[in-house]
Amino acid sequence: MRIAYDVTPLSHPRTGVGNYILGALKGMAEAADGSHELVAFGPVSIRGRKLVDSILAGLPVERRIATVPFGHAVRTAWSRLGRPPAERFLGHTDVLHFTDWMVPPGRPHVRATMIHDLGPLRYPERLHPRTVRMHTATARAAASCDLVFTNAEYTANDIVERLGIPRERVRVAYPGVDARFRPDGERREIGRPYVFTTATEDWRKNRVVVEAALRLLEDDLTLLSLGAGGRGYVADEELPALYRGASVFAYPSRFEGFGIPVIEAMACGVPCVVSSHPSLDEACGDAAVRADPESPEAFAEAIGRALAEGEVLVARGHAHAARFNWLETGRIHLQSYADAL
Repeated sequence: MRIAYDVTPLSHPRTGVGNYILGALKGMAEAADGSHELVAFGPVSIRGRKLVDSILAGLPVERRIATVPFGHAVRTAWSRLGRPPAERFLGHTDVLHFTDWMVPPGRPHVRATMIHDLGPLRYPERLHPRTVRMHTATARAAASCDLVFTNAEYTANDIVERLGIPRERVRVAYPGVDARFRPDGERREIGRPYVFTTATEDWRKNRVVVEAALRLLEDDLTLLSLGAGGRGYVADEELPALYRGASVFAYPSRFEGFGIPVIEAMACGVPCVVSSHPSLDEACGDAAVRADPESPEAFAEAIGRALAEGEVLVARGHAHAARFNWLETGRIHLQSYADAL
């Protein structure tokens, strides 16, 4: 198979979507072992091109990356105009897999996309109108795809119910955990015990509930967080040390597609306190203390419990996180493409 895989989100600092794209691409390359052609494609800005090239360095994939002055504007225009077809830049493809940033025109044998979650459709009032429009367009495009990938059964059910896409066209490909997320290695020290969270000030990520919870606790704990008012953007390679150094990892999200930081923290040997929203059930398994994301009191109690039951939670978390690997993610993609041809 010749598989064209959209990597345009890699032209920005990586978050969950970018990490999934890179992990899935690595997994496909390993699973294919040279038996399929993998083509990384997409129009990106001049600055974004440098980032994409550095991220893809060493991966056995063909690159068809177009460098353009205004990446987002070009992707939007290409999606809306519906021409020229992607084949003009890519040549023949058996599979054209696009992400939630762009809907490229084309006539491959199989059109596929990925929906990480339907949060923008569930909570449009909480997001920028441009974000809602972008995800609404992707949802419409997904309805005409041969395959729609997602990263959790929860989201798969949401896609079927909200978008009316037949379940047989939806494939669940769980994310993986990179090898660098492990218990041994550098540990961040800040001079006192800390609770670490990747939650930002964003409404959905809900850092405020952890801040309020720590004010209720008498323990000598401080909060280490990301985003405005925290550490800001942290490079991906810094995360393992931040996880390992934490006494507890807290993830108070009100809604998620999966929740990759949860299994990363577990793999690093940290007890986890996680929102009780059902969208996080698959990331947690039985290995996290769950708490109401609307209740600082519940999160405070859960943090105390995680500190007291740390040894048991760490063992459960390590076993749970071991179930998730990018090679299996890649295998599911390749098999799904083959089945659809």
